[in-house]
This record gives sequence, C-alpha cells and structure tokens, in this order.
Amino acid sequence: MTTLITEGGPVAADATVTRIGGVPLAPPGTAWPSCADCGGPMQFLAQIVLDGSGAAVTGGPGPQDRLLVLFACQNRPGVCQDWEARSGANLALILPAQGLVPIPLPVPADLDEGEAEGEEKEDDPDDPDEFEDEEEDEDEDEVLLLGATRAAEPQHLPDAPDFDSARAAWAARTGRPRNHVLGRLNGTPAWLQYDQTPSCATCAEPMRLAVQLQEGPDPLTAMNFGSGRAYAFTCSPCTEAAFLWQC
Repeated sequence: MTTLITEGGPVAADATVTRIGGVPLAPPGTAWPSCADCGGPMQFLAQIVLDGSGAAVTGGPGPQDRLLVLFACQNRPGVCQDWEARSGANLALILPAQGLVPIPLPVPADLDEGEAEGEEKEDDPDDPDEFEDEEEDEDEDEVLLLGATRAAEPQHLPDAPDFDSARAAWAARTGRPRNHVLGRLNGTPAWLQYDQTPSCATCAEPMRLAVQLQEGPDPLTAMNFGSGRAYAFTCSPCTEAAFLWQC
C-alpha cells in the first residue's frame, strides 16, 4: 500500500500536525538553526508526526508520539549544499511532540541592541538609505518561512505498487492535478537518481524513510528542491534523522 499526502488547504501556522510550512515547534529555549556553509538562518520546511514506532502519520500526536522537523538553507540556492544529508546546510530533528512552542525568529545580525530588546528604531528623514535597508531586512525575514501553510491529508492507495502509479491513480480518481500530491509517508523512496539511503550516525544501520516530499502546487510558496523530490529518514531507536533531495 502507498500512503500519499495531499494538499489539504490552510492550517494554523503553529498546528501540531503533519504540515508543510508554518512555524517550527520545539522545546522552549531552542534556537533557530543556522547553515554550516553560510552561517545564515535556515528555512523551515515541514513537520511530520511520528508514532511511537517512528512511522510517519497525519493528524495530531498522541502522548508517545514525536515530531520530525525539517529545515534547509535557502540563503544561497545552489551554493550551500542543502541537498546533501551530512552537509550541515539542512537539518532534520526528532523531538518529543509534547510541550513544544514556536521557535523565535532569529534577530538580524545588523539589528542594534535596542531593537533586539523590542525597542522601535526612530525614523531618520535625513538617511536616504533607511527605507531601503528596512526593505532588505524584511526580505531577509521572508526567506525564513514558506509563503503558505498546508495541511497534509493522507490518501491510502492499497492497489498502487509505487509512488508514481499511486499519484497518477489519485489524480485520475479525484480529478485534481498531480502537483496537489505533496509526497508520501513511509515505504520505499521513489529516487530520481540513485539510492542515497543514509546510515544512522549512531548505530550505522540503514535509516527508514519517514516522508518523501514534492515541491507543491504553488511555485511562489513551494519548497525548493530544484523541481525534484526530498527524502527524510529516521532511526527511531537512536532518535536520529537525516534529510536530502534529488532533482
């Protein structure tokens, strides 16, 4: 059986469900992750609810469930190696699903101390570059989050042997475009190139696919995988996760 996840419409940005976009949830005090290549803040992509066995599910978590939280660098697309599982330009975390709060947005490096503490900076009418600088700061903030938060609805196709046939069958049955399929849960990766299944950094065993992701229906708010697919893997006993993409 193949379990697809499909476009389910808007959902709250901080919902504790399997979703694409929104804001990342983590234990209080967690800092926003930075790219090891460029040092800039990564973009939050998605969170996936994992059950007690480490399998990905949709809907809200139970007491023993966990969240798989995914980030990738979009500060220098094509330069920072966010497509590699161990590059440091992406991040996959397995977190307990209880007691989480939104991770605060990082403060821009050029923000002065008063602004960082919440004070508003006074406008300087004699500074012609001030408003241009403000627009640049806003652009920096915008790259941290996707432009839309999408619920992920499960679609179980028991007669579909693989992802591509399942996606085609779902589109034919529903009359909806194939790009409304956001990916699949668990199972076998549908690689676009060669098999890149990572091994767990702790136990060295091959990791298990938790979710395969597509970019989504709207290119203006989509995750950037070079028009390809992304793959997130977990090792539940070691609470390790890894993330990569191919195009």
